[in-house]
Amino acid sequence: MRARFGQWLLLLIFLVSLLPLPHPSLAKGIEQAQNPAEKAKALLARLTTEEKIGQLFLVSFKGATITEADPIYALITQYKISGVVLSATNDNFSHPDTILQQTQTLNQSLQSINAYALTTTLTTTTPLAPGEYIPLFIGISQEGGGPPYDQLFNGVTVLPDAMSIGATWSAELSQKVGEVVGKELSALGFNLLFGPALDVLETPRIEGSIDLGTRAFGGDPYWVSVLGSAYIRGVHEGSQGKMAVIAKNFPGNGGADRSPEIEVATVRKSLEQLKTFDLLPFFSVTGNAQDQVSQADGLLAAHIRYQGFQENIRTTTRPISLDPEAFRLLMNLSPIADWRQNGGLMVCENLSAPAVRNFYQLNNEKFDARLVALSAFLSGNDLIHLGNILSDGDPDAYTSIRRVIEFFRQKYNDDPAFAQRVDQAVLRILTIKYRLYPQFNPNTVLSSFGSIDDIGNNQQITIEVARNAATLISPKPEEISSNLPNPPRLNDRLVIFTDVRTYQQCSQCPVQTLLGVNDLADQIKRLYGSQGSGQIWPSNIVSYSFEDLTLLLNNKPDAPPVESSLKSASWIIFAMLNVDKNIPSSQALQRFLTERPSLFQQKKLIVFAFSAPYYLDATDISKLSAFYGLYSASPVFVETAARILFKEIIPQGALPVSVPGIGYDLITATSPDPNQNIPLFIDLGNGSQAVTPQPNLLENFKIGDFLPVRTGIILDHNGNPVPDGTPVHFIINASGDLVSLPQPVTTQNGIAKAMIKLTSSGIWEIRVESYPAKQSDVIRLEIPKEEVQLITIISPTEFPTITPAPSPTPTQAVQEIPPPVPNLPPRLSLLDWLISLILSVGIGYGSYRVAFLLGQVRAGVQSGFSAIIGGLSAYSYLALQLPGSLQLLNRAGTLGVILVTALGALIGLALIWLPRALRSRKAILSNG
Repeated sequence: MRARFGQWLLLLIFLVSLLPLPHPSLAKGIEQAQNPAEKAKALLARLTTEEKIGQLFLVSFKGATITEADPIYALITQYKISGVVLSATNDNFSHPDTILQQTQTLNQSLQSINAYALTTTLTTTTPLAPGEYIPLFIGISQEGGGPPYDQLFNGVTVLPDAMSIGATWSAELSQKVGEVVGKELSALGFNLLFGPALDVLETPRIEGSIDLGTRAFGGDPYWVSVLGSAYIRGVHEGSQGKMAVIAKNFPGNGGADRSPEIEVATVRKSLEQLKTFDLLPFFSVTGNAQDQVSQADGLLAAHIRYQGFQENIRTTTRPISLDPEAFRLLMNLSPIADWRQNGGLMVCENLSAPAVRNFYQLNNEKFDARLVALSAFLSGNDLIHLGNILSDGDPDAYTSIRRVIEFFRQKYNDDPAFAQRVDQAVLRILTIKYRLYPQFNPNTVLSSFGSIDDIGNNQQITIEVARNAATLISPKPEEISSNLPNPPRLNDRLVIFTDVRTYQQCSQCPVQTLLGVNDLADQIKRLYGSQGSGQIWPSNIVSYSFEDLTLLLNNKPDAPPVESSLKSASWIIFAMLNVDKNIPSSQALQRFLTERPSLFQQKKLIVFAFSAPYYLDATDISKLSAFYGLYSASPVFVETAARILFKEIIPQGALPVSVPGIGYDLITATSPDPNQNIPLFIDLGNGSQAVTPQPNLLENFKIGDFLPVRTGIILDHNGNPVPDGTPVHFIINASGDLVSLPQPVTTQNGIAKAMIKLTSSGIWEIRVESYPAKQSDVIRLEIPKEEVQLITIISPTEFPTITPAPSPTPTQAVQEIPPPVPNLPPRLSLLDWLISLILSVGIGYGSYRVAFLLGQVRAGVQSGFSAIIGGLSAYSYLALQLPGSLQLLNRAGTLGVILVTALGALIGLALIWLPRALRSRKAILSNG
């Protein structure tokens, strides 16, 4: 009976193994049935009005802990808000020494209280709160570079700001920075990141106006797109998909002349101008994104107005975040519309920002939080950031927020059209949340938090960015050796002035400095003083603040002995930050250069810009021995400055923005370098880089065919690939006749491609120009008569000079290359499966017949089934593309399938016959 059961089991396994594996498209269809959008739709149908309305709002709150008496507790448990946004301004973070543990605990509390009744220990034994459990968004803005635009100043890795990344011109480094941001913030429990800023800094403000400064990657739309996309990819990968990225400040704040948080700026630009400049980075992370990983989950609608938005210069929009008509036009742009169709989320900027209140006051409108929030929602935003919004006449923000939510609830019940709009927005919000958490389960959400032991230990990427971003702004590289032939020497005296700025992590936290008065001096002493290489006496280094220098310039009697130090100095070094007219001491350097030239004549005068590089004008810069851009003021960048001063590091970066003071124009800098020779290849699709392929490679071409030609990477003035869309002209001389292009050819990833129609026999010469670069390789072809149908290469000329024949006759002969067909991995066919089945059955049957002849029928049946199962299991290993299978199929094809199947069948035989043989041998030995 036991043997019969075993035979039936083997038969069942055999029959199951004969079933073909499901096709990948079927598996994909099953998976899509459970995708985030479908889950969100199912959950939406179960939500009450109160739960739907709550999902529309993000709020802020004060304090680093939560109790049941706090308004935020009621907003989460009773008003079902969608999430919160934490900031240093609201004292959401505690003392620097305990900030990581406190922040993680706070975020755990926030995620817990909308699922469990809050207790002292937040135990999971208390009953679930009524309603559906939906995880909270916990948002933060962490732009890099430290305060004031980072919210966490301590504990986490101090990462580079956007402009320092821009100065590296490296998508790889941008992605690495994003990975650290995603990894560390998600470990603390954040799942919503406001950033990166995709603004294109078009016009630097050198007069001290408040602009974006180092918060922007740069001033070229293409490079902002490249670096922004890479950064978003890094955040998604670093957080392992647990962070929603909200790119800002849509549709572009690069032309603003004031801080978007303080005042609503007005920019004179039409929609058509925005489409060709400011909007390009946003297109690149929405509908034009390379893949979903580099796509933004949402866009932050900025409080910015546009004059002439619809070509009428006399009309000005309301802030885009509050203007339905302007918002609609932007959402209808094809890349944005496609992205919205696939769940893209629009988030309104903080409505409690002073900029919004000031806008309403300037228009003599009462600030009613209910109407402001409604305006933002009806404009087209899905998720409304209320912040600490406070209506005129309300006692506190909690009252105003509560009234906003109750107002929306009432309107949802009374207005079907409004209810439909709410359902659409909530569906997008829930879809994003399901992308973060496939299951809405409190334990799943809380288990996504990481270990705080791994936070703050990623300085290597900051070091890498600092060394690749450091830029020699003035003089030119070939002139620096004459201006500064040597670093400071042992007995030289150094006077260092530092623009000291202070900040606090919270209102009760100790005061810290962004750039301390002794920071640069301490780095020099550590590296090159008596405890370092011994290149300079530490006692010869004196440090002062910009405030001390301002006292001297104002002739204050209580000023420190700055003047005497300057008179004895060999080197005068300035560590400057941004120039802000609201901080008088920030202008000390310009005043010093203008008012006291006698104090720096015949001395080495060095400036390190630890912020944006464009605050000095041409006259100021002409007085300097050297001017360097560091872009960020974190300790790693300060150390890099010290190493540059002592010539241990040669600056590798290039300015990512225009700097009028040295005549550096970014458009010119990113245009093709006229001193290069553009490589030119016949593109046969085999990866060959040869300009002169062998004649036999061209045997398949004949007159009337198209010859694929491409350039190498065309470089700009900084040695980087030129931006996408750079025009390239293919110049074709066919036996003295110029062949014209039917349409312009532009670059992609620095390369231009074209298909040239071979219309006649004779000598053909092909070269390219991309203004102002006019030198390129030349491909010379001799095309024999039509009946020969053979093309050979005569010779290429490195630097061609082609004189066109008079009165050339244009011929349409060039078109763009169609996109290449990707190489797909090998797939097993039905024939492979049949071969595997026949071989397995054959080996199994052979084993059975041998056993039958030996009188061991039971063993024959067992071994036969075992061989069939083993062979088909081995085939299944290949079909499932498990490790090593693709390599085998690439090399051996069907022969590999036969060998693997045979091996599997033989292993199946061995599993039956080897134990029997061992038992027989043991029986013989025991009887003998």
